[in-house]
Order: sequence, then structure tokens, then C-alpha cells
Amino acid sequence: MVSRSKNAALRKPPTERRAEIVAEAAEIALAESLEHITLRAVAERLSVRPGLISHYFPVAESLVVEALALMLQKERDEHFPEAGRPLERLARLAANAQSETSLQFARLWLNARHLARFRPLIAAELEKQEAIGRDQLIELINDGIRLGEIPKVDAAAAAVRILIANDGFGAYANNPEPFYEAAFTRFIGDAIEWSLGLEPGALDAVSKR
Repeated sequence: MVSRSKNAALRKPPTERRAEIVAEAAEIALAESLEHITLRAVAERLSVRPGLISHYFPVAESLVVEALALMLQKERDEHFPEAGRPLERLARLAANAQSETSLQFARLWLNARHLARFRPLIAAELEKQEAIGRDQLIELINDGIRLGEIPKVDAAAAAVRILIANDGFGAYANNPEPFYEAAFTRFIGDAIEWSLGLEPGALDAVSKR
């Protein structure tokens, strides 16, 4: 029998435990799908009882939404790192598009957008996350304009075009075989250059510096 003192030592502060639960659920979302996030699945991964998960998340849907938000924040952190000049950051955005991690994020977006048709909380969270990402990209483009790296363009319109290109590229994330046609593999880079009025190959030149 485990002593009360040992049980107390195993207990984590509520904020730490809650964050741990959300992080584990987010990993399930990325690796499998949002539908695979259940109280039991998270409990098993954390080696705790499902009742502990329901204590923090009486409504399982709220855990799904928080896990989705956390993982999309992680995607933004990877796609829009703060270090580097605007064109360097945009070049990394284009280069990262074909990484396995980016494909996993694309699958998550596809999964979430499908569920948003039937689950209002997911739909609302997607709208919120899209707005955050759009605003972040607009700010990045405006920084480039102020520094003279990007021509004077409508930053909001350019951001929308780039994000639509990214979504279009991600729509092929579930293809069983990779597609290496240059028109596809270079699609996001081409879309960024076109949307910002840059010369073709401008992002490649930045990457080679």
C-alpha cells in the first residue's frame, strides 16, 4: 500500500498537471488525430486514472480545443521564428513546407477543418488561430517593407494569398507517395515571391547567403 506521504510527493501542482495533460493531448492530435484525444487515451499515456483527466477537463471537447490551440501555436513558433530578417524568415517558411513536421501540421489542419463542420468549439478555435497567424504574417511583411526588403504591397492581401498557397500545398499531405514536380515543391516559395512582388528566385538567393 502506497503511503499518504508518497502519494503527496507524486502529486503535481494543478497548473503543472493541467499543462501536462494538454501537452499530451496535443501530441496525440499531431501524431494521430483530434478524434483520438480521449480522457482514457491521455490517462494511459500519463499513467494516471481517467478520473484525474476529467477533474481538469469535465468536458472532453475543451481538452481537444486546448490541445489544438497548443499545437497550432507550436506550428507558428516553428514557421515564424523571431530571429532573422523578414526575407530570411519567409525563406525558411518556404523551405520548411516539405518537412515531415510541416506535413504533420498540415494533416492536423485538414482534420480540424473537417471537424469544424460539426463541432462549433473547434470551428471557433480555428477562426481564432487563423486570425493570429494572419496577423503575425502581416506584421512580418510590414517589417520587410519598412526595412526595404519587400516592395510596398498590400500586406494583408499578400498574407492571405500566402496562407491560401500554404493550405493548398498542405491539402496533399495525405498523399501516399511524395510528389516531386518542381511546380509543386516550389509552390509556396513561388507564391510568396509573387504575392510580395519579388523577383523569381529571390528567396533562394536569401537562403544561400
